[in-house]
Amino acid sequence: MVDDLLAIMVIAVFYTAALNVPALLLSLLPLAVFGFLVQKRIRSWWLLLPLAALTWVLMHESGVHATVAGVLLAFTVPVVRSSAAGGPEAGPGLAEHFEHRLRPLSAGFAVPVFAFFSAGVAIGGVSGLGESLGDSIAIGIVVGLVAGKAIGITGATWLVSRFTRAQLDENLSWTDVIGLALLGGMGFTVSLLITELAYGAESESYDHAKVGILAGTVLAALIATVVLRIRNRKYREIAALERVDVDADGIPDVYEAPEDIGPPPARRRTVDDDADHDPDWRGAPPPGRPAKPFADS
Repeated sequence: MVDDLLAIMVIAVFYTAALNVPALLLSLLPLAVFGFLVQKRIRSWWLLLPLAALTWVLMHESGVHATVAGVLLAFTVPVVRSSAAGGPEAGPGLAEHFEHRLRPLSAGFAVPVFAFFSAGVAIGGVSGLGESLGDSIAIGIVVGLVAGKAIGITGATWLVSRFTRAQLDENLSWTDVIGLALLGGMGFTVSLLITELAYGAESESYDHAKVGILAGTVLAALIATVVLRIRNRKYREIAALERVDVDADGIPDVYEAPEDIGPPPARRRTVDDDADHDPDWRGAPPPGRPAKPFADS
């Protein structure tokens, strides 16, 4: 997500051919109203959607790529509840609420439609595929998605753990970090967007770049699968620990301090617990109780 935000900032700075300053300034007005409403936890779609659409249109008319409007709108939405709204203990912030509401539309429609219209490329058979993958643009993209993402994410994680108090969880290893870093090379939506802006939708370089993006995404996914598969047994152990909740308080015991783990809840007593039973009884079952499904013949 962070690299996507940086990429969109690159779009805003380097791919703005002509700037319409009045339209850009006007786009800040609906953006400010939108930010004020979400800070007040107003979630009415008939208020927020027109403001977001107006911001998008004015940003587009200003010459700045309209995706920047979406980023700015997202930055105004609070991630955690303010003290006036009850604080973090009162529930999730508005950003999480919007994420749950919009994810089906975003992941189920917007992203697949964008990928469908942007990723189509005629490769011209095996020879055409080889020519595309042999192009320096495609090679650079594949190396960037596979090696660049892995080195960048792993290196940044190492620097944070080396020079700050942050540490890897005791159940994780650097193999896990490398595997997740490789998964970072799978994102291709923003890559396709920048490729179209950089080379133009009708150029040969654009087709070669798209082949490189798709090849890099598939290669990163395959290598990440192999790396993470090595630790699959450990992941199962972690998952099993996260299902243990002795005191049935809804919080897995692995996330609680030992002193916060209470005793197991008492079993509820039933009528049978208080009734008198003859352990040697071999006759018919009591009224209302079915016989054993597999009684001895």
